[in-house]
Amino acid sequence: MPGLTIGDTLPDLELETTHGKLQLHDFVANNSNSFTIIFSHPGDFTPVCTTELGMMAAYADKFAERGVQLLGLSADDVQSHKEWIKDIEAYNKGHRVNYPIAADPTRRIIKQLNMVDPDEKDSSGQQTPSRALHIVGADKKIKLSFLYPASTGRNMDEVLRVVDSLQKAAQHKIATPANWKPGDPVVISPTVTNQEAKHMFPQGYQTAQLPSNKDYLRFTNISP
Repeated sequence: MPGLTIGDTLPDLELETTHGKLQLHDFVANNSNSFTIIFSHPGDFTPVCTTELGMMAAYADKFAERGVQLLGLSADDVQSHKEWIKDIEAYNKGHRVNYPIAADPTRRIIKQLNMVDPDEKDSSGQQTPSRALHIVGADKKIKLSFLYPASTGRNMDEVLRVVDSLQKAAQHKIATPANWKPGDPVVISPTVTNQEAKHMFPQGYQTAQLPSNKDYLRFTNISP
């Protein structure tokens, strides 16, 4: 679906949330050293969403360790959210939902944030949010997006993994290869010459031997 995607600037929206009114740009900019994760859900008191918001609460300390703040969004009103939170916390063994959840009963916000499921509709015929997730930088630009259908719950380990990848790439001229996990080798950016790599990565690096004899696939280890 066309709309907000990687590299775009987040629109500045006023949100009603379980923590009160919130101006989106101010909320994101206040987290000046890291990222904000904005994640949408099809509706309150629904099974997959209850497990997802509970898992976000369970992982909240891990995100906080990385300086990441969370903002949920569901297409119901704030009072409904507050009642739903009781179920979420009870199901997920008491993990507290300490992050704000925004309300969007008119579906205005999900349309502006490109979080609409094109196929799913609620009982009244309105479009519902997809399981969308944007990771947003302090510069208010989208750094990464996931888009899942309503039938598929998100994997929070993967969300945490991509946060680690984005933070590593922001600190060093590297990228993370397929199936990378924290502690695994990373690849040196092709924009870095071999001479530069010797200075930037004094711990050394290894170049994969390939039939092309090109030395573009260079692995190194960086500290956590």
